[in-house]
Amino acid sequence: MPRIAALKPEQVPADSKPTLDMFTKNIGFTPNMMATFAASPIAFNAWATLLGSMSKVLDVKTRDSIGLAVSEVNGCNYCLTVHSFTADHMAKLPANEIILARKGHASAPKRDAAIQFARKIIETRGKVSDADLKAVRDAGYTDANLIEIIALVAMYSLTNFFNNVFDPEEDFPAVAPVGSI
Repeated sequence: MPRIAALKPEQVPADSKPTLDMFTKNIGFTPNMMATFAASPIAFNAWATLLGSMSKVLDVKTRDSIGLAVSEVNGCNYCLTVHSFTADHMAKLPANEIILARKGHASAPKRDAAIQFARKIIETRGKVSDADLKAVRDAGYTDANLIEIIALVAMYSLTNFFNNVFDPEEDFPAVAPVGSI
C-alpha cells in the first residue's frame, strides 16, 4: 500500500509540471512513481536531468540490464516491473535476457561484464576488488565507461530507494520473483 499519495495533476508543483508533462507525453500516461516524485521539484528535476544525461551512455540493452540487476539486488519491485517492461518493449531484450539481467548476467560477454560489475558495486557498496575492475576493463570498457556504470548504479538506486520507501502503486505488469523463474 502506498505510503505517500501520488499527486493529482492539479496538485503538481509548478516547477515539476513541465518535467512531469514531458514524461507523460513520452510514455503515454503518468507513472505513479513520477506523480509521487514530482512533489519535490528540486529532487524530481535533478533526477530527470540525470536520467536524460545517462540515456546517452553505453547502449540501451546494457543500461536496462544494469537497471534490472540493480533493482533486483535492492529489492525494488516497482523498478523491476518498469525495467522488465522497458527492456522488453524498448531495448528489445527477450524474456530470458531479462531474467539473466535480474540474476546479474547477460548472454553477450561484454554486457555480462558490465552487469556483473554493476552488481558488485551494489553488493560491496562500491568497494570492488582489483579483479572486478580488471574483468570489466578486459571486456572492453574504458575508465569513462566505468564511471558511467557507477552513475547508472547510483541513478537506479535512487529510484529503488524512493520506491522502497514510498511503495507507489505499480502501474506496469507485475513480474515474478527471480527465485521462482
